[in-house]
Amino acid sequence: MARRPIDITVPDLAGKRVVLTGGSDGIGLVIASGLAAAGAELVLPVRNRRKGEAALKTILDRSPQATVSLRSLDLSSLDSVAELGETLLVEGDLIHIFIGNAGVMTPPTRQTTADGFELQFGTNHLGHAALIGHLLPLLRSGRARITLQISIAANQGAVNWDDPNWEHSYKGASAYSASKIAFGLFGLELNRRSTAGNWGIAANLSHPGVAPTSLLAARPEIGREKPTSGRRVVSTLSRMGIMGTVASAGLPALMAATAPGDQGGKLFGPTGIGGLGGPPAERPLFSRLRSSEDAARMWNLTQQLTGVPLPL
Repeated sequence: MARRPIDITVPDLAGKRVVLTGGSDGIGLVIASGLAAAGAELVLPVRNRRKGEAALKTILDRSPQATVSLRSLDLSSLDSVAELGETLLVEGDLIHIFIGNAGVMTPPTRQTTADGFELQFGTNHLGHAALIGHLLPLLRSGRARITLQISIAANQGAVNWDDPNWEHSYKGASAYSASKIAFGLFGLELNRRSTAGNWGIAANLSHPGVAPTSLLAARPEIGREKPTSGRRVVSTLSRMGIMGTVASAGLPALMAATAPGDQGGKLFGPTGIGGLGGPPAERPLFSRLRSSEDAARMWNLTQQLTGVPLPL
């Protein structure tokens, strides 16, 4: 029996400028298509221009009246992040929605970014955090809704505070969990500071559950020549309805970014068994994300490592 598609209602986004990372395939393309169909002006920063052009065509095929443009971004390079920040600041258009969706997962060996950070921590967290820091004037003026895409993996493991770059005893899955916990803590601290300082920003978190996405596929750019061993299992369980689909996995972030109301500090995710799949809704914060002391510590560590000033 065919599974009944899961969908949500996205409000009219005409006149809203959206910056979405990781929008060129998989979950990100689902999010991008939903935003474009709702009338948003969509800015897609991409690392791979060819994939970006293909995504652009797909979005416009689905929504011919959409306004979509590409920018260049490599989240594993703080210079590239700064260049995009400067480009958007020069353009001067307010940003009303920001979704940090791009990410990398479990390279087969420890790898580092252009700036020497462990690849997952540097890409999933530090690159995004630095970009938000550069764009804060546009985000504050646009009273932006910010959504940071974490992972169900943020409900296990811990931040490696003594060795955040995993220079000793590297474990890919543990480093991935830590990068997503760090990203979640940063997002919650961003929301707290916005509330305290009246910045006008509301920051939420989302997680997609588990679905057969490109994170599990062959990724030659990180040294993975074949799909992960678990991809076949995930694909099978997805077809059985136990885990999510690529289409359903994009909906929690879309809901977090567009649901009515402006309260931040929330987590949106699938409501099925174990949070693996199913319709999206607000969910309880993962235990690793509940410490305000850890969140403030991550805010300060992030500023120290990236060198990008963040408001006190």
